[in-house]
Amino acid sequence: MNPAPSNTELSKETLTRHEEISPGVFVIGFRRTHDFKPGQAIKLGIDTKIPPRIYSICSGAQDDELCVLFNIKTDGFLTPKLAELQVDDCVYASAPYGTFLGTDAPAWWIATGTGIAPFRSMLRSGMKENKVLLHGVRHLNQFYFSDELAEALGTHYHRCCSAENDPSVYAGRVIAFLAEQDSLPKEQRYYICGQATMAVETRDLLIEKGIPFGNIVTEIYF
Repeated sequence: MNPAPSNTELSKETLTRHEEISPGVFVIGFRRTHDFKPGQAIKLGIDTKIPPRIYSICSGAQDDELCVLFNIKTDGFLTPKLAELQVDDCVYASAPYGTFLGTDAPAWWIATGTGIAPFRSMLRSGMKENKVLLHGVRHLNQFYFSDELAEALGTHYHRCCSAENDPSVYAGRVIAFLAEQDSLPKEQRYYICGQATMAVETRDLLIEKGIPFGNIVTEIYF
């Protein structure tokens, strides 16, 4: 994920949303006081002494709340603390920033795990037309926001699951789904959001299939 500007200040915000949407996976939010562009992120922490972490915004640009999606990192410090919070507790957040920006142009959105967050923000901000969304996870309960995404995108929403089977879900990784496509539109942009290995593998496959390097946009999750 793109680093935040070094001079980014944190402001104290009161949580208006704290919801566990899947085991160990949470959406938290507070009243939106800044405009932002779909795809951007914020720095988020529980106080001003511990370094904050970066999270993509998962709410729409016109939503009253600014929300982020995260899963608990068992070996981490911040996410277990965030998971313990409740509505009316306080967090510290930066203004939105970043260059992983959606547009109204036709595009493919490719995500794994919580990397779905910026695409949900783009969708809720009115960018759903002429989009294809691939979401890869290990387990079936990790298709976050799937009802909302399916309703908006219909047959252009493809779920890929590598560890469990379901008749409505592609059995395998996102990269396997892409490898099976006979052709991909070369003039469109391909947005990739996920961990580094996935992003690099997907980028390399797209290039092998003739997608120009300049049409591939990545956001790395750590």
